Amino acid sequence: MEEKEFKALKFLLGILLIVFLIVVSFWFGADTLNKIKQNKLISSGHTITVSGVGEVWAKPDLAIIDFSVNSEAKTIKEAFEENVKKMNSIIEAMKKQGIDEKDLKTINFNIYPRYEWQANVLFPNEKRVLVGYTVEQTLRVKIRDLNKTGEIVELALKNGANQVGSLQFTIENEDQLKSLARKEAIEKARERAKEIAQQLGMKLIRVMSFAENPGSPFDSYPLAAEKSIGENNPQIQPGENKIRIEVSLTYEIE
Repeated sequence: MEEKEFKALKFLLGILLIVFLIVVSFWFGADTLNKIKQNKLISSGHTITVSGVGEVWAKPDLAIIDFSVNSEAKTIKEAFEENVKKMNSIIEAMKKQGIDEKDLKTINFNIYPRYEWQANVLFPNEKRVLVGYTVEQTLRVKIRDLNKTGEIVELALKNGANQVGSLQFTIENEDQLKSLARKEAIEKARERAKEIAQQLGMKLIRVMSFAENPGSPFDSYPLAAEKSIGENNPQIQPGENKIRIEVSLTYEIE
């Protein structure tokens, strides 16, 4: 091949290479731009976040209460025997009131020494002296007949309970009530989103995210135990519980 023909061929190949690179660059550039546009639509579009609250009131059907027995004695054996005797008496009393075994649960049992700081003529400086032991035991009771709540509290105290934990009135199966509260919260959030979008002169496209913050399904009442609470049972009123759910919706708008 002559030098002139070789130069012509080389020039032609160069032109073809340049055309090829332009086509490839254009194709990749258009594809990349399209992906950027899609990405922007999906993840970088305009959004608004709104919240709504739903509340449902219902009567509780379950009371939960803790009864404790604290026993003190000079020896572990004495404290233990006294504590077990009183707690067993409470458990038997609960069963006689119709409380099922599955609704009786021991949630705490502790034994620990008791010390006092003492001083005398031989030892003018106070020193820590072992004076006995304490045994404590706590029974959690679920009461399904709420009319018996006051009677059961009185009964536990009469049988040796010297500490009563917080009383809770709750709803055992609350899924349906939560669903109603959630529906109300979502409707309120949706209406608010429509109103905001209209004020902005835009329209809602779709829900991008959802979050829920459930409220507490029970009310708690502090009770203080005494040696005797009188001849009559305490009048404990369960009232109604509020189930509250707050939701947050994020909308894509355009």
